[in-house]
Amino acid sequence: MLEFDKAPTYQSILEAAQTLEGIVRKTPLLESHALNTEIGARLFLKCETMQHTGSFKFRGAYNTLRRLSSAQQKGGVFAYSSGNHAQGIALSAQMLGIQATILMPEDTPQIKMDNTRGYGAEVITYDRYSESREEIGSKIADENGLTLVKPYDNHFVISGQGTTGIEIAEQLAEQDVTADICVCPAGGGGLIAGTSLALKELSPSTKVYSAEPEYFDDTKVSLECGTRVANTGGKKSICDAIVTPMPGEITFPVNKETLSGGLMVTDDEVRSAIREAFHHFKCVIEPGGAVAFAALLTGKIDISGKTVVAVASGGNIDPDLYREILAG
Repeated sequence: MLEFDKAPTYQSILEAAQTLEGIVRKTPLLESHALNTEIGARLFLKCETMQHTGSFKFRGAYNTLRRLSSAQQKGGVFAYSSGNHAQGIALSAQMLGIQATILMPEDTPQIKMDNTRGYGAEVITYDRYSESREEIGSKIADENGLTLVKPYDNHFVISGQGTTGIEIAEQLAEQDVTADICVCPAGGGGLIAGTSLALKELSPSTKVYSAEPEYFDDTKVSLECGTRVANTGGKKSICDAIVTPMPGEITFPVNKETLSGGLMVTDDEVRSAIREAFHHFKCVIEPGGAVAFAALLTGKIDISGKTVVAVASGGNIDPDLYREILAG
C-alpha cells in the first residue's frame, strides 16, 4: 500500500515528473514588457490556468492515481474539493478507468461542478460553513471501500504539484534568468510546498512566499507563529479555491522550512489583478489563482528592480463573475 502521509522530497518530485512526462502540459511562463515598465520589475506569470482541467491540481491527482494498486483502482477513489482538485481527480480517473466520487461545497462555482460531472465523477455536495468535509469524507470512503485522495495532505499529490517548480526553474534557465522572488497561492499548501522544494534545489537563491486572501491567511499567520493556526471562521471570500480551515499536517512542516514568509490580499486587490492579467497577458485567472499576482502588483513585498514570478494556479472562474470583474 502507498504511504500517502510521508514527507515529500525533491527526489519524489523528480519521480512525479517522470510519471507525468507526456501527460501534463508544460504551461507557459509569460512576460509583459508593458507591465514590467509599470511596476519597475521583471515579472513572469506561470500560467497553470492552461493546465488540463484549468489548474495545477491535475498534476498531483494524476501522479497519485497512476500509482494506486490494481485493487485500489478497481475499488474506486474518493476526494473532497472546492473544485479544482475535484476536476483533477475526475479527469485522471477517467483517463485511468477508475470510478471517482467527489464531495464538493454547495456553493462551488457551477463551472467546476459541471466539469467534474462531465469527466464522469459522481458528485455529492455539503455546506462548507456548517459541515466538516473531512468527517463526511472519511465516513463515505470507509463505508464504500474507496481510496481517499486528499487535496493537499498526500505525499504523491504534493510531489506532483512540485513539478510546477521544476518547470519554472527550467523555463527561467532557458532565458538565463534567476528569480529573486516567487509568490505562490496557498490553500492547504500542497502547490507551494512542492514548488518551494523544487526551487530550493534548482534555484536556492529564490525566496518563495505564500499568498492568501484576507481572513484566510492561515499559512501567513502560522509561519509567523511557528505552528499551525486555524482561520477564525465566519468570513467569506471570492477566492473559493483556497478557502481552507488551516495549513495541512504534511504541507506546513515543509513550508515552515522553505518559505520566506506569507502575504495577504483583499478581494478588491484580487479583482484588480484578474483585470490586469487579462489586459497584459490575455490570461483568464480565477480569484484564488490570482492572489500571488495580486500580492506582487500591490506592493505586499518590495520587488523594485527584481525578477519575480507569480504562479497563476487556476482559471476556472464562473463566466458571470468574470464579466462582472472585468467590467470593474
